[in-house]
Amino acid sequence: MEKWPITLTAVKKTKPSADRLGFGKYFTDHMLLMDYSAGQGWHDPRIVPYGPISLDPSAMVFHYGQEVFEGMKAYRTPQGELVLFRPDMNLRRLNQSCSRIGIPQVDPEEVLEGICRLLLLEEEWMPEGEGNSMYIRPFIIATEAGLGVRAAQEYRLIVILSPVGAYYPEGIHPVRIYVEDRYVRAVRGGTGEAKTSGNYAAGIKAQEDVKSQGYSQVLWLDGIEKRYIEEVGSMNVFFKIDGKVVTPELNGSILAGVTRDSVLRLLREWGVSVNERRISVEELFEAHREGRLEEAFGTGTAAVISPIGSMTWEGRDIVIAGGETGELSAKLYDTLTGIQRGEREDSFGWRYPVH
Repeated sequence: MEKWPITLTAVKKTKPSADRLGFGKYFTDHMLLMDYSAGQGWHDPRIVPYGPISLDPSAMVFHYGQEVFEGMKAYRTPQGELVLFRPDMNLRRLNQSCSRIGIPQVDPEEVLEGICRLLLLEEEWMPEGEGNSMYIRPFIIATEAGLGVRAAQEYRLIVILSPVGAYYPEGIHPVRIYVEDRYVRAVRGGTGEAKTSGNYAAGIKAQEDVKSQGYSQVLWLDGIEKRYIEEVGSMNVFFKIDGKVVTPELNGSILAGVTRDSVLRLLREWGVSVNERRISVEELFEAHREGRLEEAFGTGTAAVISPIGSMTWEGRDIVIAGGETGELSAKLYDTLTGIQRGEREDSFGWRYPVH
């Protein structure tokens, strides 16, 4: 039997035009599924038509939140080749999230093979146009029916694809950030380092509050002292102070971002001094007051690099790099997107051909 048997859809969807894509609004014709049951392990890998899934109302994911996910992208190079960016890191992180949430780990090579099969099947959905790409969302949910508070005995892995538009259709631009000092998203020893839905649910209220005030993102502080910088919404965060770059260390309450790791490696390759350590919000605002805070930016799969133009904390506002995109932020963005899309040399071996 074929490793990933395919059931084709009877009716194909109408594809959206490239200028209407946005993010996560449209989904391709097919999806990937694989099931887990105790005693049998992961089994029945398959590709089927995209559509609703049927779950018992007592499925444990609804009641105890056993769910993890990843976010990846596929790109088309100028030569017409489909490529992924560091998928090994995403799947390794998926398994790390599984471990923290009590979900059985998957075989990364098997899942990557399935993702490649799905991408090739849906290749006609790959959007044309500069900056457009295919977003890949693998996720795992607990499907066992029951209300006992314990790890489930049954799970389902699902992978869906969504053609997405350029994050910056009019060019990269800085965002406004609000430093959150009321709500807490995660603490060391909790689930902050896992990519699980509960972490994002914990941030929605704060995000909605500041969005109504014109801010793009929330900058989270540590959950104990509410002094030390952690993450910006769904992104890791970096600061350039006195010509050196500093980013919060991986302390168990923030996500180990794939783009974060890529930025660290690029900076060190370029000879830029970079330090992973605790950095307090007081230190950051003091550096700005003294004219030493030169740039700030977030990193993540969706935006790649998101320059921070201003920040607000306890009623104080600061403008960073004159509210413009800094030189280092722009260089990182151009380099990373160039590597991802096959327009620049990939000396790190980060591009993975879809085959």
